[in-house]
Amino acid sequence: MAVASNLGFPRFGIKREWKKAVESFWKGKLDETELRTVADELMGRHWRMQSDAGLFATPVNDFSFYDHMLDMTALLGAVPPRYNAPLDEDVSLDTYFAMARGAQDESRDVPAMEMTKWFDTNYHYIVPEFDENTNFLIASQQPFRVVDKARSVGVEHPRPVLIGPATYLLLGKVLDNTSLAALLERLLPVYGEILRLYKEMGVYVVQLDEPCLILDLDEEAKQIVKTAWDYLNGLTERPKLLTATYFGSIAHNSDLAVEMGDGLHLDLVRAPEQLEEIVPILPEGHLIGLGVVNGRNVWRCDLDRALTLLKRAVDIRHGSEEIMVAPSCSLLHSPIDLDLESGLSDEVKGWLAFGAQKLGEVVTLTRVLNGEGLVDAQKTFAASRQAQSERAISKRVVNKSVRERQAHIDESITQRQSEFPVRARAQKNKLNLPPYPTTTIGSFPQTREVRRLRLKLRKGELTQGQYESAIEAEILNTLRYQEEAGVDVLVHGEFERNDMVEYFGEQLDGFAFTQHGWVQSYGSRGVKPPIIYGDVNRPNPMTVRWSKFAKDNTDRPMKGMLTGPVTILQWSFVRDDQSREQTCEQIALAIRDEVLDLEKAGIDVVQIDEPAFREGLPLRKQHWQDYFDWAVRCFRITASGVRDDTQIHTHMCYSEFNQIFDAIAAMDADVISIEASRSRMELLDAFDEFHYPNDIGPGVWDIHSPRVPSIDEMTELLTKALKYIPKERLWVNPDCGLKTRGWPEVRESLANMVEAARRMREEIVS
Repeated sequence: MAVASNLGFPRFGIKREWKKAVESFWKGKLDETELRTVADELMGRHWRMQSDAGLFATPVNDFSFYDHMLDMTALLGAVPPRYNAPLDEDVSLDTYFAMARGAQDESRDVPAMEMTKWFDTNYHYIVPEFDENTNFLIASQQPFRVVDKARSVGVEHPRPVLIGPATYLLLGKVLDNTSLAALLERLLPVYGEILRLYKEMGVYVVQLDEPCLILDLDEEAKQIVKTAWDYLNGLTERPKLLTATYFGSIAHNSDLAVEMGDGLHLDLVRAPEQLEEIVPILPEGHLIGLGVVNGRNVWRCDLDRALTLLKRAVDIRHGSEEIMVAPSCSLLHSPIDLDLESGLSDEVKGWLAFGAQKLGEVVTLTRVLNGEGLVDAQKTFAASRQAQSERAISKRVVNKSVRERQAHIDESITQRQSEFPVRARAQKNKLNLPPYPTTTIGSFPQTREVRRLRLKLRKGELTQGQYESAIEAEILNTLRYQEEAGVDVLVHGEFERNDMVEYFGEQLDGFAFTQHGWVQSYGSRGVKPPIIYGDVNRPNPMTVRWSKFAKDNTDRPMKGMLTGPVTILQWSFVRDDQSREQTCEQIALAIRDEVLDLEKAGIDVVQIDEPAFREGLPLRKQHWQDYFDWAVRCFRITASGVRDDTQIHTHMCYSEFNQIFDAIAAMDADVISIEASRSRMELLDAFDEFHYPNDIGPGVWDIHSPRVPSIDEMTELLTKALKYIPKERLWVNPDCGLKTRGWPEVRESLANMVEAARRMREEIVS
């Protein structure tokens, strides 16, 4: 018997209803009751979509008000004491959002918790904090309420989704010397009580996500997993437990995995070898979840191949266990519905499947495996075969000139003219910057008025000339503001850009774009990843017109802003018919051409952003060096054609960088700016062992929070940075771009940042 299953569903809504509601709540335009009403309506709609598609078990509690790891922190009552939250009642939304975004008003000024990437995705989670005083208790009723709500809209088999105890602890941050074992001892009884309550509610299966199993676990981590699941397995009052793993193979931790609960979900898209490595050794009677439809990408499933995997699993188990057919991971990382897309060509659209279509693929595979609906399935399978074959021979896919250029790449294209010390002297003479030079990461607030300009242009309410004049006015205002504020290296503000990847993809060959293909990046922040379906080529300059306009209207150094090849790759839905390395190399050549055109236009500083560089790192260390080799090479291809006196910057944010500084140094950017304020410069501890050779700007202003950091706070962070970075190589900048912030907080925070730099310069004089 096979059943159709799912691990999670996108949260935003078809028209980004959730984003709009939560941002209205933050602005005081919706109250809590109204916000929860929107959430209930959205959850209900998504549950019905999944039930109507034919799922047997529908995931619930996969919706989040901000982030699923933060949800677990609220559920478990692990609220850091600085938020002063009473834990004898539900964690309030006020406290919840303060943990995510910080809070600043007359009564409090508290920073947000740290945020970092969820494995190798562009989704960001809020990092749990633990210390010797951390205690756990049930502090949210939301995970229980959603079960009743799902039943009330006709969901017969709601399956609650929670982060498993091992993953929750191992992905958190211990602030003192408290052992994970001590924390686990306090944590497990609360998990036990949660499961007992679900059992009391008549829940049959609870899904506990334990993706930590795909990682390289040390002995302490392995003991945490074993202890946690020995405890859970031993509970007498609990539902069945399905352990969900995804994003890679768990074969290296198979001895742990086979003992975890009553069922195991495997990602057979990323790691099909698990079919032969794991399925045969699962205990008799185990629930077996097989992720054969890609939950991370948008390509239509090869149904024949997927069915072959499923049939092999049935053969291995002699047809004796229940098989759950599913996507490889939660559909959180997929757009919702391809049927909404009217702007895609019919040919490209025929190659794709979004969330709703992936559920259809899961249900079709399930029915065929059960010997049901075979007549209808024949048509669906035939369409799948046709899509695979047509895509393989499409003229849209191959660009011969791009392939020829790639074939002639050699080491010379990756080398700057001189080593960094020589370049640094040339750049100092040319730019004449003060100590502790100040700059921003690139973007300035994308106000409603700026977004309306693009909308009016699309609707034909503005001519191209009118639109460009309006953008020029925004640039001029931002230049004058930066000059008055005292910023040393200016940016033009990026008002012409919708998104740092989408904007470039729209001007490159080989990309397709959606109208409604939103996926969540963090909180209310959504992105529409481009779809790379063919060879990448740059027909024309992409940014030169705007950077040159800005340069011509200021006497200060102007920084041209580009997105790097690894980030464009990571933040797109990437073609799966060639290696990621090959695609990244094509993007690198296109960006290299743009860098050289910016230099010809008189731009003295070029920033090539790579915030996704760490995100692209393979999850197993044994694969790291291969990734470093091609990722670093691709960055150097983009940056190495310029003169010594052209300064190359790069930017990275919201990832764990400590282990990869040697690779970052190998990129050989003249200046790197890096997120550091949420961790209070903690990442710089790595500099005790690794001496970063070039200039660096560790961020002193957390732009993902609306709070305004004080001058003293920024000065303190810079002083801490001086323990690791010589003053002549220390830059002053925010953590990230200012696109999502409002002008009032930007003006105040940027003024404080410039003043902090001024005070640091005074210390040199004195």
